[in-house]
Amino acid sequence: MTLPPIPEDWTKALAVVAHPDDLEFGTAAAIARWTRQGKEVVYCMVTSGEAGIDGIHPEESGPLREAEEVASARAVGVDTVEFLHLPDGVLEYGVDLRRAIAQVVREHRPEIVITINFAESFPGGGLNQADHIATGRATLDAVRDAGNRWVFHDQLTDGLEPWSGVRQVWVAGSPDATHGVDTTDTFDAGLASLSEHRAYIDGLSWHFDPEEFLTGLGTAGGEATGTRYGTTFEVIGLGFGSDD
Repeated sequence: MTLPPIPEDWTKALAVVAHPDDLEFGTAAAIARWTRQGKEVVYCMVTSGEAGIDGIHPEESGPLREAEEVASARAVGVDTVEFLHLPDGVLEYGVDLRRAIAQVVREHRPEIVITINFAESFPGGGLNQADHIATGRATLDAVRDAGNRWVFHDQLTDGLEPWSGVRQVWVAGSPDATHGVDTTDTFDAGLASLSEHRAYIDGLSWHFDPEEFLTGLGTAGGEATGTRYGTTFEVIGLGFGSDD
């Protein structure tokens, strides 16, 4: 069954993920589509991915991976990338993580928030990573926290106000995808974005071909959306009884 197209009647989105490279493994081509439409997308990386390269010490790896993510974002038209500098590999779901993400939501005031799959497994059954699970769950809660004046009230200084304008949370890579987007025209931009993570790819313990990987993923997404290449999302509405 072909998935319905994801809504595109918005102007600003915030993408919150655990690591540099999380968005590039399948979502960046969709982001390129939206920035080409004139929409604004802001990236927030909860960690700097400093524990992600076995052969490079975290003190060196963190700044390297941040630089790669900034270049990667620019390849798909994203100018703002923030890093929360929480510890890579040991994120825990809880109030502290919700607090950090709620502040970013309040600062950027998006209509759409994008995050990564936080189920226990990826589509196809591969084990998900703990940081992804913690970040996705905390993001889902933080968008509602951000609108409540009496939650994390200490953040509301220097003109910062609650923000209840998030309409939906979109979960990339979810095994329970509900919507899709055609990324045929922006597939190459997504590939260029992933290819910016040279140090990370070179540090993998197995051979990884970015084009081969994204072609397979994009083709599967295209089958779900009735296009050559596509990206799928689980759309979670914040209202009761509707998608809005």
